Order: sequence, then structure tokens, then C-alpha cells
Amino acid sequence: MTEQQLTNYPVWDKTVRIFHWVNVLCVLGLIAIGTVILNAKGLGVTTDGKILLKTIHVYIGYVFFINLSWRIVWGFIGSRYARWSAILPFGTEYKTQLSAMIKGMKAGKPVGFLGHNPIARLMVGLLFLLLSMQAITGLVLAGTDVYMPPFGNTIKEWVAINQSSVDLVKPYSKEGIDEVAYKDMRDFRKPFITTHYYTFFVLLAAVLLHLLAVVVAELRDRNGLVSAMFTGKKVFSEKPFDMD
Repeated sequence: MTEQQLTNYPVWDKTVRIFHWVNVLCVLGLIAIGTVILNAKGLGVTTDGKILLKTIHVYIGYVFFINLSWRIVWGFIGSRYARWSAILPFGTEYKTQLSAMIKGMKAGKPVGFLGHNPIARLMVGLLFLLLSMQAITGLVLAGTDVYMPPFGNTIKEWVAINQSSVDLVKPYSKEGIDEVAYKDMRDFRKPFITTHYYTFFVLLAAVLLHLLAVVVAELRDRNGLVSAMFTGKKVFSEKPFDMD
């Protein structure tokens, strides 16, 4: 019995690959620091230490936000498999691919996909939604918690006693603070911190599920799913279903 010949197919362009690994590093950093912040009291972290951790968290968040924003734009102007039409679980193309995948499973002949398969598109869509929610709420919290851009100065002006007191407003300090305005600001902040907090756990679960699915798919299909995020290419013995 002769071994089937494998063919390399380009799929992920350089922008997608760079986004992926920058995103991985940012998310790992944000999760690690976020976990310490959540458990700061139990870990004995001082107030100054907590401010430092939150500041670092925000700076990593800026990189995360810029990287995600560029990827969102690239989804409209990028290469074939980088576009939203090939990523999100919507549209005629998705329905066609899902139907082909189901038929292949029933017939015992799995269908190969160069881009994300229909199940993976559901996960990727969820991940982008969760990442976007964390990015948006994180920017608001950066301003309401440690008074960092882009909203920090506006928040400081909101909670300051008067204009001359704005420069006195510092994280975890009551100097120059109008107590009523500060309470109103914290009430405004509540839905953002609540969303950020619970999305953190949903995102963590989604990331773990994503990693498990990648490992299973790599072992089952052996199409170079992991290596493709380094080389940009996958390997198939037959032409993938979604190959143009």
C-alpha cells in the first residue's frame, strides 16, 4: 500500500500569524496579572503593589487592544482565509461547509478544510467576541481605576473637587476627590467591571477548550494545524473543500 502524497497549501498570511502569537502572549500576561490582582488581598499585595500590577496590566492591555483592532481591520482587507467571511459562522458559505462536514462525518469520510472548519468558526467567533468585550471594558476600567488613557483624564476631571484639584487625583487616594462625584463614577463603573470580571472566566474556559480542540484536531487530522501558525501552510492528501 503506497503512502498518500501530501501537498502544502498556503493559508495563514504573516499578519494573521503575528496577530495570533502577539495575542497569545498578551492574553497569557493579562490572565496571569489579572489573577494576581483578583487575589491581591490573600497574597498580601500592598496598595502600591496593586497599583503597579494594574498599571502593567493596562500597558499590556494597550498592546492587546492595538493588536486586536488591527486584526479586526485585516478581517475586511486581508487575504482569503483572514477575512471575516471565512472566519465567522454566518452566511451561505458557512452553511455549505457545515452541510459538507456533516455529510462527510455520516459517510465516514471526513472533509478537509484549509481555513477554519465550521465547528472551529463557532469557537473563533466566540473568542473574538470575548476578546473585544475585554478590550472595550478594559479601556474604561483603565480610566476609572488608575486614571490611565484614553479616559483617565476625563474621569479625573469628573471626580475632582474642582479644576485646580485635577492634578491631585491619584489612584487609591482621596486627595482632591469630590465624594459624591466619586460615588457616581463608581456606580458608572460597575457594569464594566462586572462584565470584565465574568468575561474573564468565560474567556479562560474558551481558551482551554480551544487548546483542547486544537490538540485533538492535530492528532486526528495531521494537517499541520499548529505548525501552520508558524509556517502559514497546512498539508493535505486531497484538495481541501474550501480551496478556491
